[in-house]
Parts: sequence; C-alpha cells; structure tokens
Amino acid sequence: MATDTLKSATGASGPAGLRRLLLDNGALTALIVLVVALSALSGDFLTADNLLNVGVQAAVTAVLAFGVTFVIVSAGIDLSVGSVAALSATVLAWGATQHGVPVVLAVVLAVLTGIVCGLVNGFLVSYGKLPPFIATLAMLSVARGLSLVLSGGVPIPFPDSVSHLGDTLGDWLPVPVLVMVAMGLIAAFVLGRTYIGRSMYAIGGNEEAARLSGLRVKRQKLAIYALSGLFAAVAGVVLAARLSSAQPQAADGYELDAIAAVVIGGASLAGGTGKASGTLIGALILAVLRNGLNLLNVSAFWQQVVIGVVIALAVLFDTLRRKAGATPVAAGTGGGRGRQAATYGLAAVVTVAIVGATSFLHNGSSAAANPRIGLSLSTLNNPFFVQIRAGAQAEARKKGVDLTVTDAQNDASQQANQLQNFTSSGLGAIVVNPVDSDAASNSVKAAGKARIPVVAVDRGVNGATTATLVASDNVAGGELAAKTLAEKLGGTGRIVILQGQAGTSAARERAQGFAAGLRKYPGIKVVAQQPADFDRSKGLDVMSNLLQSHPDVRGVIAANDEMALGAIKALGSKAGASVPVVGFDGTPDGLAAVKKGTLYASVAQQPTQLGRIAVDNALKAIRGEKVDATVKVPVKVVTKENAAGFTG
Repeated sequence: MATDTLKSATGASGPAGLRRLLLDNGALTALIVLVVALSALSGDFLTADNLLNVGVQAAVTAVLAFGVTFVIVSAGIDLSVGSVAALSATVLAWGATQHGVPVVLAVVLAVLTGIVCGLVNGFLVSYGKLPPFIATLAMLSVARGLSLVLSGGVPIPFPDSVSHLGDTLGDWLPVPVLVMVAMGLIAAFVLGRTYIGRSMYAIGGNEEAARLSGLRVKRQKLAIYALSGLFAAVAGVVLAARLSSAQPQAADGYELDAIAAVVIGGASLAGGTGKASGTLIGALILAVLRNGLNLLNVSAFWQQVVIGVVIALAVLFDTLRRKAGATPVAAGTGGGRGRQAATYGLAAVVTVAIVGATSFLHNGSSAAANPRIGLSLSTLNNPFFVQIRAGAQAEARKKGVDLTVTDAQNDASQQANQLQNFTSSGLGAIVVNPVDSDAASNSVKAAGKARIPVVAVDRGVNGATTATLVASDNVAGGELAAKTLAEKLGGTGRIVILQGQAGTSAARERAQGFAAGLRKYPGIKVVAQQPADFDRSKGLDVMSNLLQSHPDVRGVIAANDEMALGAIKALGSKAGASVPVVGFDGTPDGLAAVKKGTLYASVAQQPTQLGRIAVDNALKAIRGEKVDATVKVPVKVVTKENAAGFTG
C-alpha cells in the first residue's frame, strides 16, 4: 500500500520515487534534515514527549496558516489573523464567563466573530478596492482594539468545558494536535476537492483571466477571507484553551509566523500555488527550530536571528523556484529538474549550515553530573529582567549549575512552549518569571506532574503550586512610592499613575500598594490611571496623551522605571522641577535619572539578588532541602540624597 501510494504520487517507486519526492518537496527535505541534525546535537530532542511538544507548539500557527494559505493561493495577504484569533477567544470568554451565555452559543459567537472579520476584509478588498495589505492591516488594529475593549485589558478566565481543548487524551495525545490535523484535512479538502478551492488557484494564477472565464471573483474573495477568519477563530480558541484564559494581547505577531509557514511550505506570494500539506510542514519547521534552539541553550537573541534567516531564505527559494519554472527548457535535457534539484539541494545545505551555526552558538553544557535549571523570563527587552538574568547566571556559575535562559518576549503562549520544552528535557528545576500569572498555571502544573520543582521570580503563578516565590514586596513598595510622592507634594495635588502590564501579579500588587498609600493623603487626587505595559516608549506616548487633557498635573507615579523615564521625556523641562516623578525597580537608567534629578525617586528592588536567590532556591529544591514558600527581597526608596551609596 505504501509503495503504491509513493508510486502514484511520484510516478516512480522505491529509491527513485523517494528521491523525487524529496526533490519536489524542499520543505519536507529541510524538515527531515533539521530533525536529524537536532537529534544528533541534543539527546533531549528525539523523545516522544518532546515530539508531542513540537506538535502542540505548531498547532496554533498551523491552524492560522491553513487559513492564510487560502488567501495567499489567491494572491492576497491577511495580516489580521493574529488579532482576529485574540478577539474571537475574548468574545467566547467574555460571553461565557461574564455574561452567562451558554458555552455552546459562546463558541458559535467566537467562530462567527472570526467569519465576520474575514467578510469585512473580503468586502474591503473586493468592493472597496483596497489593497489586501492595507485592508487586513486595518483589521489587525480594529480587532486588537476590540479585544482590549471587551476585556478591559485584563485576561478573562476560559470556561472549563472549553479549556479541555488544551488537555491531552489518555494522558499522552494533546488535543491541540488533533485540532491541527482536523483543520489541516479540512483545508486540504477545500483546496483540492471544492469549487472554491479551484477558484483560489484560478484567481491567484490570473485574476483577469478568471474573471473573463465567468468566475465571480468578488464573491469568491469574500468567501476566501471569511474562511481565513474562521480558521483564525479556531486557532484563537485553541490558544486560549492552552493558557486557560483569553489574553487580549494573545497571538501578537502570529500573522507573520503564519505567512512564513505558508511560504516555507512552498506557496508562492505571487499566488496560484500552495498546499495544506506544505503549510503544515512549514509550521512544523518553525516549531522544530524554536524547540531545538531552546534545547540547545542558544541565546534568546540569536534565536531571533536564526528564525529570521530561515524566513528570508524561504522567500528567496520561492523566487528561485518561480524563475526556474519560468525558464524554457529543451525537451529531454533535464535542465528543469536539474535547476529544481540545485535549488532544493541549496536549501538542504543552508539548513545544515544553520543548524551547524546553532551548535556554535550553543552556550555549552556543564558536566552531566551538574544540576540543570531552566530560566524563563517574560522579556529581555527590559533592563530589570536583564539584571535578573545576570544575577541568575552569576549564581549558576558559582554553584556549577547548567542554566538555560529563554526569552518569552511578553508572549504567554511562547512562554508556555518554553516551559513545556524545559519539562520534556527533564531539567532538575525551572525558574519562571511569568508573562501572565494565570496563563503560566497549566505549564507549571505539567512540570509538577513531572516532579520538577518550579520557582517563581518577581511574579507569582496563580492556580498552581510552586516551590517558592522570590519577589520584592510589591505592595509595600507601592505604598512607599505613594508616600514619597505625597510628601514631596505636601499632601495635595493632581497626579497620574502609569500602570504595568495587565494580568501580571507585579502590576496588580503595585497598584494595590499605590491605592493603599494614597488613601492616607486625601488631598492627593488621581486624575488618570493608564496602562503603559512596563515599556518606556509606551510610557512616553501615554504620558504625552494625558498631558493634553491634564496639563496641570503635579506628580507622576509609574509602576516601573522604564515607564517613568518615558514620562520624564514627555514632561520635558517640567520633570524634576515642577512635576516630580517616582518610579519603581531601581534600574541603572532609573538610578542615573535620580542622580541627575529628573526622576525624583525610585523604589529600588534588587533584581540581581532576585536572580541569584531564585537559582539558589531552585538548587535547594533539587536537593530536597527545605525552602520557604515566599522569599521577600527588601525594597528601598532611592532619592538624589542617597543614590550615591546605593549599590543595588
């Protein structure tokens, strides 16, 4: 049966058929090379648990990419699928948990939300004559905004009955993988066996010819973008089920991964070509790369370089393939086949080169007898977390620990993948700084089932047991920040508060501390509280906007130094003169601003100590030693008067 299938698919049998299959499917060749190479480089890669992890991690991207395949085959583009996925999941959670809508009806509403978003895209492209790039870029913003409006910027718990989509069947087969396979079969059927599928290829090949042949192109595009929206909705539900909550910022940037998966899988951005099987292989390549790079302990920064190179090469090979196909070749010369073999041979060589480069970028492992610990940070795009990493790495070197550090880039789903990789690798312990305290719960529970102790650092994990939480007392620090600003203002004045990233325990606890501290000063009036996500550029933008409606503001409290520095930039000459700003964290840039006088004060944590103590406690947990449930690292108000003596 297998031989007959191979023969019918390739026109040959045996080794010749296999050789042609690989030459005709460059993405499949690259995937095989990657799997073999990563298996050789890491003993943790080719295990049943890890391969299932790869499937789970590919699932959301693959389902999104199946929908995008329809659009790309028809020579369009859809940049909105990530935002539509987040909006659909938010609609489901918002309806089912906050408004009592029956779960079945809430699921229908979520799917309809995706379809409506797709129909709007199709209408703008077909009847509004907008370029697909512009129409879907607009929907990207609209859908993300509506997701934030419905959720209030706060993650919404997912209904338990739907959260089972993130579980496993029989304790081994992940449901997301089953959903991915089912949606892949549907996509393959639509592309290969339906009228609309044939219409996609006709429109992508030559839209004008399709129109002249009697095809109703405008109506077909409506259906094509609606299908993309439907698949995005399903992907959003699966993603939220994995995280047990609908995250308004979920799937941010996933549209790029989806497009990359389609192109890597052999579809042409010019339209007219593409298959569901190729898209699946493209999604698996991205998942295998990320998984393998994690297991090899490649720097989080270099991982982005490798992924970017792979995407760029995929587009390059797409261009080369189309050029080779467009070049006339004399019959019987085999020139076309030679060009194809050369193109995919080059693809395989480059793939091997990439994997080889990752082995050199590999940070190296300690001796096998040394403890192995994984550290998953919410982001390394913030000096505070960079300092946590530095403290953890210093303690790891001191204690002879093999420490693997990953960067979740403020993406709860990506962090879930990283924690799964740590668990399947059989590490001795895991240290996690959650992107979202609720979303990390399932991954921490999975580590617990595998008897791997988990230490939370800076932020707690809700709904799961951790060995310990190493954190500063954010509530007490918030009260100190409020007291410091209130006393500077003499107990009266109008102030604004820049809040941290919604859903994190640090943001909630600091806000709680601000509120408790300000209750003691009734003369202080908070005229505005806005989230700026612990980000300096967002702090600048939000503060600039608030100054338009509150030009008489007399003080600012920011939930971290990065936002405080953004506020200082917005305030200009007022900062430190007529408008004192109080930050939180005591980062190097924050302390420099305190010494300069533009930042009045910072409630300084000691991030290097947080990292050091977290690794130390993880090591104790590995050895079975007793650790405290909570380890509090003191905070201190640093002003210009005592900044010189503060070491951090």
